[in-house]
Amino acid sequence: MMKRTLIFAAAALALSACSPAPAPEATPAAAAPPVEHGFGPEISAEDFAQHVKVLSSDEFGGRAPGTDGEQKTADYLVAQFQRLGLQPGNGDSWFQDVPMVETTADEATSTAAISLGGESRPLAFGTQMALGTRTAQPEVKVDASEMVFVGYGVNAPEAGWNDYEGLDVKGKTVVMLVNDPGYHVGSEELFSGKKMTYYGRWTYKYEEAARQGAAAALIIHDDSGAGYGWDVVKNSWSGAQYDLPASADPEPRLPMQGWITGEVATQLFADAGLDLEAMRAAANVPGFKAVDLGDATFSATLNSSIKESRSRNILAKLPGSERPDEAIVYTAHWDHLGDHGATHGGDKAAAATEAEDHVYNGAIDNATGVAGVLEIAEAFTVQDPKPARSVVFLLVTLEESGLLGSKYYAANPVIPLKDTVAVVNLDAMSVVGPTKDFVVIGLGNSELDKVLEPIATAQGRTLVEEDGVEKGFFFRSDHFSFAKFGVPALYAKGGIDHVEKGKDYGREIQAQYQNVAYHKPADEFDPNWDLRGVVQDLMALYGVGRELAGSEAWPNYVEGNAFKAARDASRAEAAN
Repeated sequence: MMKRTLIFAAAALALSACSPAPAPEATPAAAAPPVEHGFGPEISAEDFAQHVKVLSSDEFGGRAPGTDGEQKTADYLVAQFQRLGLQPGNGDSWFQDVPMVETTADEATSTAAISLGGESRPLAFGTQMALGTRTAQPEVKVDASEMVFVGYGVNAPEAGWNDYEGLDVKGKTVVMLVNDPGYHVGSEELFSGKKMTYYGRWTYKYEEAARQGAAAALIIHDDSGAGYGWDVVKNSWSGAQYDLPASADPEPRLPMQGWITGEVATQLFADAGLDLEAMRAAANVPGFKAVDLGDATFSATLNSSIKESRSRNILAKLPGSERPDEAIVYTAHWDHLGDHGATHGGDKAAAATEAEDHVYNGAIDNATGVAGVLEIAEAFTVQDPKPARSVVFLLVTLEESGLLGSKYYAANPVIPLKDTVAVVNLDAMSVVGPTKDFVVIGLGNSELDKVLEPIATAQGRTLVEEDGVEKGFFFRSDHFSFAKFGVPALYAKGGIDHVEKGKDYGREIQAQYQNVAYHKPADEFDPNWDLRGVVQDLMALYGVGRELAGSEAWPNYVEGNAFKAARDASRAEAAN
């Protein structure tokens, strides 16, 4: 088939005439260097690689929201949507503005310390703790706040579990474990055993602590329970932190929240006459009662610069030929962690040497997902017959800051969620190569598995649940923002059982990414990636949308799933 060629010169990237102006705070981006590539309509490894290569280049600066990198990303993506002949996804605009508050802690003037037994012990930012605020206040103080260990910090009435029962934590600092009750002792009788529920997510723990009236909340990090090492916490919590304004987000907020290392926690408990491991075991027993940490108090002053700004979700639409008001949504997040020399400390850029790579390129996380959506979008544009339902391609911002872009869209959808058939999410695609397994994160949650299964079978693959179910991957990507409203969500990617090299090889590649590249500057495009598996994945995920877009089916969550009630309510609303 004839290829469609696009030359990305300066003129091709200057799209301000047909799109809203960038946020006032953002400096206009310099045009990216000219790039020539012939794109074909078929899903191909070559086209996919080209998108990843461009989006994860140093020129895009790690794609941090509110920076030149955002503008370059928006220019590139809109140019691609236009090339495909898609319509703007938000009326006549390619964008949905997402209000955000940018909070950057001044670590030089901010302090934190734990006092116990008359001795004050300072905590070092980054190496011993991570601390932040969602108040949008330039100065936040917690002064001599009593510290109490609340186990996992869970209040789950349906499970008969309440770590706050009979406890008044107003004005206190709660200290808690990451993950769910049952995880650290391997008990399948508690919650979902090793499989994380939403109660295990750090975001939930802060929300519940805020509902309880705490002054601050500190989560004890451990690699296994969190699903990642301390470096991920440090890198994710350093520099500018983004949030929705309180007016756009009804969830409760703490004055101060953060993490402490396992070493700090071990010493704190020992100084209070307690054993951390013994307390961890006790916290897994039903009826656990919170424990005061002796006379320990937490004090902190967090000085921050505050900037109100906006970022953008980028979206396009292919209108349905018969039922355009019903839609399948493909999502991926375009943002990453930016340039830690330029956006995380200002003068660090001048101090960095050529040997110090400070650009967090985010090639796998998540230029691969964005590239995948573009490839799937192109397949839909040449599909015959055209899809009966609309297909929306939603590339969201601020995922790395807590799924904020998708959260905002779910609260302000372009197509009502009651009329949204399903969401298919692409995030950190597997570059292992062709595999015998196809991983569905949250396998068994919804009827979408049954749509995917015959497609995977035809490819000679088997659906499996994710390795590391304790890491809560289902709650860590943008489809979750839709799931909370009952929209069936599919998050699937290639597995580890390599067709030619086996499982050990796949695990080695996976571990290398997790240990060396995830949320680090090493997450860069590699021309040696084996993308045969990616092409299979994209064909399968496109197939799910094609099936749904051509049918009248309304998939649901399975009986007993926490999100089914919301889906039932939304479909009842649609029927009325």
